[in-house]
Amino acid sequence: MASEATPRVNAKYLDSFTNQTVRILGKVVSLRGDTATIDANGSINVHLNRDAHLQLNNAAEVVGKVQQDLSVKVFQATDFGSNIDFNAVEAVVDATHRYKEIFYDSND
Repeated sequence: MASEATPRVNAKYLDSFTNQTVRILGKVVSLRGDTATIDANGSINVHLNRDAHLQLNNAAEVVGKVQQDLSVKVFQATDFGSNIDFNAVEAVVDATHRYKEIFYDSND
């Protein structure tokens, strides 16, 4: 059984992945009930599930489905703490899309 690819994206790539599952690593900049805003080269609103335990100002990785309004419905969320090199994160995201044939199927 094949698993679904979860390409790493940031805010600038969201519109290319509507209705698809993606992986985002960013900084939690706000938490309000079951929603959060993550800064991943731009703001992304995420709708958390009850298992998500994120902390404000920490890095978090979310796996979820991009909605029509470019928010993300979270399936899984992991708090990565505060010691993250976001320049390295951006380099990985850029490489993912520069060499997309390695990481995911594109409909180009």
